[in-house]
Amino acid sequence: MTTDPAGSPTAGRPARSHPLAVPTDATQVERPVDLPATDWDRVRRVVQQLQPADDATPFQPAPAVAPAPTPAQAPPTLEQLIAARPAGRELPAQWGWRGALHRVTRGRVSLAPGAAEQAHRDDLAAIARPFEGSRTVVVVNPKGGAHKTTASLLLAATLGQHRGGSVLAWDNNETRGTLGWRARPADHSRTAVDLLHALPQLTAQRPLRVGDLDEYVRHQAWAHFDVLASDEDAASAALVDAAAFQRLHAALAAQYRLVVVDTGNNMRASNWQAALAAADQLVVVSTVREDTAQSAAWLADALRAAGHERLVAEAVTVLTAPASGRDAAGSELDARIESHFARLTRTVVRVPHDRSLVAGGPVDPVVLSASTRRAWERVAAAVVCGL
Repeated sequence: MTTDPAGSPTAGRPARSHPLAVPTDATQVERPVDLPATDWDRVRRVVQQLQPADDATPFQPAPAVAPAPTPAQAPPTLEQLIAARPAGRELPAQWGWRGALHRVTRGRVSLAPGAAEQAHRDDLAAIARPFEGSRTVVVVNPKGGAHKTTASLLLAATLGQHRGGSVLAWDNNETRGTLGWRARPADHSRTAVDLLHALPQLTAQRPLRVGDLDEYVRHQAWAHFDVLASDEDAASAALVDAAAFQRLHAALAAQYRLVVVDTGNNMRASNWQAALAAADQLVVVSTVREDTAQSAAWLADALRAAGHERLVAEAVTVLTAPASGRDAAGSELDARIESHFARLTRTVVRVPHDRSLVAGGPVDPVVLSASTRRAWERVAAAVVCGL
């Protein structure tokens, strides 16, 4: 019933609030700035349908009935208190029109997340998945310019952000790499070579502690991970060989849950081979170019021939777009390369072109595009699922 003359059953009855009523008329609610007009029209129609009549009866849940006491029942324990705790409720949708509807109705209408938002939540849950012991991820492609260093840095950053730290990105170049240059600088310039020389002294009296590494790694506070740079002294003749890698890896794996190793271009180098032997997971990186993809495919063939079929089959392939636009020939190349590595490795993840990374300077997470950050979350989730 609505408005009736005096003397009718509803005359003088005060308006009753409805649990789905919004604060103001739906047409007067301001549209969220991040919501497209078409999605906002959908939200407004739903809200208008929820406006109740004056005599609408609010929903009254049935009162809870306490269980009857059991005679001579034993006192409850802490374990029983914890076991009786209700399961966590799923967070309602935050994205798109579903999230806007939740905000406009102040949480009175809460829908489950859509497919894209649910996939994002699943990826973050996968990244945070615990596992026993330390794990080593090795990023490979024997061709220069394949984006190995960028991939190592962004993978470690994504893992650090969503796992809460204990992640190291390590430049395992036998002479000089550029991972230290792409990271944010520290108040020192020490590298893996300096740490290698200091290890005997650091471990002479007691086992190595993570705090002992602060003078050798470069902490990236923005993403909760550390960087161990390769030798940056142009006059140095120091080389990191297999034995040096093994000593460093034993020390670092005892302090970090995840070690992401950026490799050089010489897969015949002893430290490259030592990294392969320590790998729990390979990440094959390539730009979508004929030469870079062929180099990655050649590496996969060589590893399979050397008895590393399992590592290749369980690897994650990351394909980075070399430019923002592609012509018909480029689209054919995209499809051919993706098809090849989808049959060769466990999964293929596409990463978009990001102009902020082209200059080759330190990575600034603030200027990375949302699509780039989302792509690296998919990469990180795929990697952790294989560990």
